[in-house]
Order: sequence, then structure tokens, then C-alpha cells
Amino acid sequence: MPKKETRGIVISNKMDKTATVITKNPITHKKYGKILARTNKYYVDDPLNECQIGDTVKIQETRPLSKNKRWAIIERIEK
Repeated sequence: MPKKETRGIVISNKMDKTATVITKNPITHKKYGKILARTNKYYVDDPLNECQIGDTVKIQETRPLSKNKRWAIIERIEK
């Protein structure tokens, strides 16, 4: 089974070997049809500490690496 992949924006890189990435997912309200922006925050493994705040990155689901870290960075799309 393939692992989940998504892209998001780095909002924090203060932790060692970890970055915080936020993703925005547009959803439609069931009753009114309005498009809403839902956000999810992920703690992502960044072993080389190469990500900076504002970078767009592609992340992939992985095995649990710590209490909260379940995603790893595949590539930096935009700096």
C-alpha cells in the first residue's frame, strides 16, 4: 500500500532535526456549499536541518519516529 504524500509550508524549524509543516485542505460545507480552508499541522523529520520558514515542501507518511513525528520530508519544492 502506498504511503500518503502531501505538500505544505514550513512554519517553524526551531527544533533539532524537526520542522513543523502546515497544510491547507479546501472542503465544501455539506449544507451550504461554501468552500472552507481546513489546516493540519504535522511534525516532520528534517535530519539535515535544511528547511527554512516559508519553504514549500513535499512530505510523506512514515513509521513513528517520536511521540508526535510521523512524517518525513521528501523534497523542498520552493525556497
